[in-house]
Amino acid sequence: MKQILNFIGGFFSSKPDSPSMKRLCGLLCTLFLCYTMYENSKTDEHTQPSVPLVESVALLAFGCLGLTSAEVIMKKKKEEPKTEE
Repeated sequence: MKQILNFIGGFFSSKPDSPSMKRLCGLLCTLFLCYTMYENSKTDEHTQPSVPLVESVALLAFGCLGLTSAEVIMKKKKEEPKTEE
């Protein structure tokens, strides 16, 4: 039980090795968006969710996952030592 609480608590910490809340949010948005698209392929047009709602979830997923990737790339560039010749 303590391991589960530590894992969940890791989402809210700022340690670099802990799980990220942005990654979790992006992953959940992506999964729900894929599920919604799959279910809507089998339903009538009048029962589908609104287009702005689907687009906002897609943008949220892209933003969360994209920001996490950008942070990792920028951090690697800052940490590279410059060699002088």
